[in-house]
Amino acid sequence: MTLEKDISQRHFRNLNQKSMVNLIYTYHWVVEKIKDLLSTEGITLQQYNILRILRGSFPEPLSTLRIRERMLDKMSDTSRIVDRLVVKGLAQKNISKTDKRLVDVMITDEGRALLAKLDLHNDELDSIANTLSEDEMNILNNLLDKLRG
Repeated sequence: MTLEKDISQRHFRNLNQKSMVNLIYTYHWVVEKIKDLLSTEGITLQQYNILRILRGSFPEPLSTLRIRERMLDKMSDTSRIVDRLVVKGLAQKNISKTDKRLVDVMITDEGRALLAKLDLHNDELDSIANTLSEDEMNILNNLLDKLRG
């Protein structure tokens, strides 16, 4: 399928407009594929992102500020998402031992177990881009890095 067919638009103002529309459209397409997988475990994409960040720092806790710095979606309400993970038993919060104004967040055993379960679907996640060759994926990554300058 082409972008023109997918969104029923025949003409674009220029190649820049088409590229940006294509990038946004493809981003949402990929996100929907990932959300479908995550919904089977009852977590959102932002929760998944935070759990992966926490697993990467384990056993060291992270402040919500440090988590936000590492998140893919910087506009997310990190504190609210962490609170939902705590309610689900996937993360825990404690007052920082070094700075009482900060809250330290750490992944729980349940959170690590959930990620281990989701890791079993890595091939499924990887298959989202299986129409691209390794060379094409390298080119795509280089172009996206270049676009961000």
